[in-house]
Amino acid sequence: MDLRFRALVCAYAVSGYGNYLNLIALSLFSYEATGTAFGVGLVMALRLFSGFVAGLTAAALSARTTRLRTMVGADVAQGLVMTVLALCATDTPTWLLCCAVVVMGAGNTYFTVALRSSIPAMVGQESRTRANGLLVTARSIATVLGFASAAPVIGFGGYGAAFAVNAASFAVSAGALLVLRPRTDSEEEAAREGDGRGKDADRPWRRPRLWHGVAGLPGLLLGMILLRGVDALASSSHNVALPVVAHAGSPSDPALFMTRFWVAWAVGTIAAHLVLKRTEGGSAWGERAFAFGTSAMSVSFVAAFTGLPSAGLMAAAACAGFADGWTEIVYTSRLQAAPDRQRSRLFGMSATAETAGFALGTVLAAAALEALPALTVVGMFHGAAVCGALVLLLFAAAAARTSSTSGEEGDTHGTRTGTGTLPGS
Repeated sequence: MDLRFRALVCAYAVSGYGNYLNLIALSLFSYEATGTAFGVGLVMALRLFSGFVAGLTAAALSARTTRLRTMVGADVAQGLVMTVLALCATDTPTWLLCCAVVVMGAGNTYFTVALRSSIPAMVGQESRTRANGLLVTARSIATVLGFASAAPVIGFGGYGAAFAVNAASFAVSAGALLVLRPRTDSEEEAAREGDGRGKDADRPWRRPRLWHGVAGLPGLLLGMILLRGVDALASSSHNVALPVVAHAGSPSDPALFMTRFWVAWAVGTIAAHLVLKRTEGGSAWGERAFAFGTSAMSVSFVAAFTGLPSAGLMAAAACAGFADGWTEIVYTSRLQAAPDRQRSRLFGMSATAETAGFALGTVLAAAALEALPALTVVGMFHGAAVCGALVLLLFAAAAARTSSTSGEEGDTHGTRTGTGTLPGS
């Protein structure tokens, strides 16, 4: 892992810190701007919807430009809208707030899809698991710092200061990309760009479309993406239920309750990276490791809502964080094993599934919490994720038996989880 990539990870962490700081600031600001909880929900829904649409169009955008330009453009666009909000924080019209959240939702999705699909070109196929681990670690640290510093920043400088910090974080990320200029596309794609022929020069009959569908994609990869969407739906339940449990379990200081939970979670995700980078053959793990990790994560999150003492709560949160980091690294690395031309489509579909799952889960979990205890709601939602993981395990086992029966030496669809040559390497 060269210093240039590590510098890029640091810039990504700075941008992530600004995003998580802004997540709290923008929610509170939306309530002030709209005056109702319903308005806050609409603003959040608008942001999620723009991210959903961006996931559908990410493959088409990738076919028309380089991933580096996509990431820089996303950072610049988000930085500009946050600068405008910072300048207009004292008197922001509702239409301007809505425009800002649309840009933020779409920009975050475009950046994430481009970054994840670029990792094999940046560091090579053999190092992608370690690279993903560094990104997960950076995001976890940024999450804790962003959440922890939101109250002091807003209290000291108001919403304008929080938005200005977020805008500066995007400027750092965009500046790092422009200075470091990492390779984000395969050598073949870069050569086409250099010739001025474009990335689709050798297939003029296949113009980029808004939705490329699932034709030609391996079934197990699609199963992983669907399970990722179910996992996002399940995760929405504990995100919605945690503030409720914090106020009930620690009414004198709910913020401390949530801080302990998320710090323990972050420690677990970092531990997952440390374990995976020392594991032989980690880059070849796929469907089974992802399914087992999803099940472990769901069980751990449910355990965290069973009324454990502080030490037990932090242990459960750490286990959930470990499984969360494990699944994130394994899942991302597995999709990155696909050929370069498929990666943007896969990660675009993944972003769409995750956004749709989280949005739907947030609405359903909030409604369910009006009538049911938090443990019941979290248990039902994460139970669905466990069931989905079991289904994926059954399909993976069936595919393995079919492959061994037919006597295939390799997996031409890139779904094998053994130690053979990975597609695109």
